[in-house]
Amino acid sequence: MRNLLLSAALIAVPVASFSMVEMAMSTGAPGASAPQAASLGDMSPYETIVSDTQSLAKKGEFTAAEKRITDLETLWDKNAAKLRKADPSAWGVIDGAADKAFAALRTKSPNAKSVMQSLDGLQTALADPVPSEVGAVQKVAGIAVTDKTGHALPCEAMIGQVRDTLGGKTAPQAVSDLQAKALERCNADDDTRADAFSAQALAMLNN
Repeated sequence: MRNLLLSAALIAVPVASFSMVEMAMSTGAPGASAPQAASLGDMSPYETIVSDTQSLAKKGEFTAAEKRITDLETLWDKNAAKLRKADPSAWGVIDGAADKAFAALRTKSPNAKSVMQSLDGLQTALADPVPSEVGAVQKVAGIAVTDKTGHALPCEAMIGQVRDTLGGKTAPQAVSDLQAKALERCNADDDTRADAFSAQALAMLNN
């Protein structure tokens, strides 16, 4: 989950650098989080942001709502590594729900019903992040691209695996092309396709 550009150091192709803006965690939380969220810690700052976004969306103020939900994205991405390590399944449920909310608000013409449904879903996930099902890890070219809940692995991590596998060596053209595609999709918050490109690059390098 992100709307930030990756660092040029991730891969050996020219890319724009990014800066991460730290958002202060808001106080004045709604009710306490459900027990299932305990492993992730205090979710109230995120719940507050979603509540604010819902209020704006109900009034049809979608531009302001998109700006407010970006505060959640920034805060979530800032804490992503710690949260995912604490409980990968719970993190995946919330991350997926957040992606739907971002997509609903960032369309050219946001649909009020879709926006509210996605925000309601995100609020529910924050309170009770229980995976709907657990299945086999999905793979592309023999490389895992999801966790056991079916949630796509963080695309930054997959791109990092390609970088680490190269070990500073110049990437073959085919691999370099896949790296560029993975980065482009990752910057677009499309982890699924980004991971697929990275997996193909890893498979080439491992052969």
